Amino acid sequence: MDPSLDISKLSDADKADLQQQLANEQQKATIQQTVHSLNEVCFKKCTTSKSFSSGTLDRSEEACAANCVDRWMDSQLLILQKLGSMRQ
Repeated sequence: MDPSLDISKLSDADKADLQQQLANEQQKATIQQTVHSLNEVCFKKCTTSKSFSSGTLDRSEEACAANCVDRWMDSQLLILQKLGSMRQ
């Protein structure tokens, strides 16, 4: 290990800042993975091979994708509300 990267030499404030930055990066990675999963689920559910090859969605596929995302957002909001009420 490179001695210039010795975390034990950091001040307490710098350690706390580093911990916060690591937590933020982990949170961003989690959000990116969630969005990727949502895209995959809605894409598989709503698109046909015809629209995929043409590069455009027809009206029903657009509506399906919008509805899929809306329902996911609704479910996430409901979960957050339930968790919030459990914390109180």
